[in-house]
Amino acid sequence: MSDNSSYLSLGESIESVEDAVAGTPEEGASPLSMDLNTFLRMAIAQGISDIHLRVGVPPVLRKDGDMVATRIPALTETAVHQFAKSIIPAKILPRLKNRTDFDFSFMLDNTCRFRVNLFYEMGRLGLVMRLITLKIPTLEELGHPPVLTRFAELHKGLVLVTGPTGSGKSTTLAALLNTINRTKNKHIVTLEDPVEYVYQSDKCVVTQRQLGLDTDTFPNGVKYALRQDPDVILIGEMRDRETMMAALHAAETGHLVVSTLHTTDSVQTINRIINAFEPYERDSIRNQLAGVLQGTISQRLVKRAEGNGRMAVSEIMVVSPAIRDYILRDEMGEIYELLKTAEFEGARSLNYSLYWCFRNNMITPEEAMSVSENPTELQQMLRGAFHGTSRQ
Repeated sequence: MSDNSSYLSLGESIESVEDAVAGTPEEGASPLSMDLNTFLRMAIAQGISDIHLRVGVPPVLRKDGDMVATRIPALTETAVHQFAKSIIPAKILPRLKNRTDFDFSFMLDNTCRFRVNLFYEMGRLGLVMRLITLKIPTLEELGHPPVLTRFAELHKGLVLVTGPTGSGKSTTLAALLNTINRTKNKHIVTLEDPVEYVYQSDKCVVTQRQLGLDTDTFPNGVKYALRQDPDVILIGEMRDRETMMAALHAAETGHLVVSTLHTTDSVQTINRIINAFEPYERDSIRNQLAGVLQGTISQRLVKRAEGNGRMAVSEIMVVSPAIRDYILRDEMGEIYELLKTAEFEGARSLNYSLYWCFRNNMITPEEAMSVSENPTELQQMLRGAFHGTSRQ
């Protein structure tokens, strides 16, 4: 494929992305099939987070949370299949037999990685590609408050990053792990499906294992990781009770375990874990969780007021003796009340984070309201009814 790097001007509009596709297509062929790598480079230069490729429709991009159509002609079945074959790692091709959904990652020009989901829609192949930059951002660059660096100082326990799909959980986890990597002499083991950010061992030794290639399941990966002399274990996602049990066990045995869940706040996170188990198991799990949970980061991505990309805002729960007691007593409503004060142990509610960003001209009030889980409360805060702390 030709090198059309001259098309990679950051000032070009998304709609001009099809200009990066060079040449005249053959009859019945999609222009995209002729130089798809150039298309990907153009998307990267435009700050795209996701790329949707499907048979019979033009490529669609996601930028700053919004879906944007391109003017590229509809993709042919041949174009999508050829591209899929060009990026699927050879060693996982045998596993695609009789599979209609599959996750993998690939590197483009040693400049960035993509996490790819391959799927079928009405019998036709499609791909959704999530951009993963090679440079792991810092917690500060992501807009997180300094309290998050406390989690990097921990020696054991469980730290969870939660939020909806596309809220930046993986990036926050990567920033947290890389803080440990740069500052501590430890062994970090990651278990991912697929591997997303690639770490360069700094002060730490980092071992990265991918499901399906290096280990078969998250629970087995955790089981064998405990025999690999780890200090920190990353579990890409706690999807089921077996993985949750393995994570709790690893945290109980003196390791720092970090993982993700698709929940919207700290209380939902606690309840999701406990309710994943049978009723007769829940008291025991509640006791385990109260003993090992160190904190949760429940985040969203919001558009910056100046219109230049997005930043993370989070509800942050730093588990204190009071919160451990509330978990044991199953008094979750009291945790909400503690977080609302935004004044103890560095914890803060999502509304407080939105309010703080608004007061510091980082986001608009409309954006804050669109993200809030309790817009009535936030509206009162924006009108000046909030009298909590003003510190970061």
